[in-house]
Amino acid sequence: MKKELMDKLKKESLSILILFIAIVIMFKILFYKEGFLAVLRTVFALFWVFVLPGFCLMYYWHEQLEFMVRLIIGIVVSSAIIGIASYYLGLLGLNIMYHGIILPAACLVAGFFIVSKEGRGK
Repeated sequence: MKKELMDKLKKESLSILILFIAIVIMFKILFYKEGFLAVLRTVFALFWVFVLPGFCLMYYWHEQLEFMVRLIIGIVVSSAIIGIASYYLGLLGLNIMYHGIILPAACLVAGFFIVSKEGRGK
């Protein structure tokens, strides 16, 4: 069971990397006047805030949902969770400068906890 899970994680990680590279190429074509590092930084920021946290949180349903479905739903879930949590952290007094670092990292940690729990057989 654990080997199958690791193989699936490797395959999906490779798919996300290919998607990242494809989006970098697409953004570089669209924003051809911008430097490559600016485009790379922009795409990485979008992936860091929206794609990776949502995809990790949606991993719980990896057996029921296909890769692309989890990716699309994960982007929406990540947008909602980070938006709502950012609002409430702002109300609590945390400076907005830290929201882009703390919230996606917290979602990734929760996603890795889900993956590790799945690997141990619940």
